[in-house]
Formats: sequence, C-alpha cells, structure tokens
Amino acid sequence: MDRRLSEIKVGKSVVIKSFEKDDIFLKLMEMGCVPGEIVIVDQIAPLGDPISILVSGYHLSLRINEAENIWVEEIPHHQ
Repeated sequence: MDRRLSEIKVGKSVVIKSFEKDDIFLKLMEMGCVPGEIVIVDQIAPLGDPISILVSGYHLSLRINEAENIWVEEIPHHQ
C-alpha cells in the first residue's frame, strides 16, 4: 500500500513510488530521490519538521511539506 513519506516512522525502509507535484520532482531527483530508490527514515525533529532520511548513501533533510508529496511503499524487514 502506498503512503506519503511524511507518514513513515523512524527506522522504516521504503521505496519511492512517485511524486505528487512536478515542481518538487526535479529538486528531489537532483538529490537522489528517484522512483525505485530505497529510503530509510533516520530522524524526525521533536516538532515533526524537518525529517532526516538516508538516501543514496547520504543523509538528506526534508521539510514535512516536501515529504508529503513523495509517495512510497514500505519494505518488510528481512532479518
């Protein structure tokens, strides 16, 4: 089931499925956020904004309004 990145809890792994707004798509693509890329939610600020994700081997901070425009699918843990 697809969910918004802003709804994902810390420590969860997800795959980027699509973007809701085209104006943010290019900015996020340049930072390694492309459909099919695996993202791990690393930290969420105490007030919920911004969030820190691990993508393409580096940490990226996103505003919550940016994360709301990224549709993802959660990956079940294989341990």
